Amino acid sequence: MRMDPLPDEEIAAHLAELPGWVREGDTITRAFCVRYQGGVTLIVNVADVERLVGHHADIDLRWDHVRFRITTHDAGHRLTAADFDPAARIAVAHQAQAHNA
Repeated sequence: MRMDPLPDEEIAAHLAELPGWVREGDTITRAFCVRYQGGVTLIVNVADVERLVGHHADIDLRWDHVRFRITTHDAGHRLTAADFDPAARIAVAHQAQAHNA
């Protein structure tokens, strides 16, 4: 996977394929409305996948939602092509949960 920072046009094209994800500076982010325990379960499922792919989101768990932020730290905290696969996998993990209300 390419580790070079992406130009704005490529970032926008990748985001167009990831509903709910938005750019905030040099990160992409998405919040999922879940109850606290559902957020914990989602985090555990995502952590298992992240361990396998070797790319990790920053995670913020609150009582009514969990927020994921992704950037490539090794590229100077910039967005690279490597950031969009974990975003898609996080969305799939959320959809797979029975308690994502």
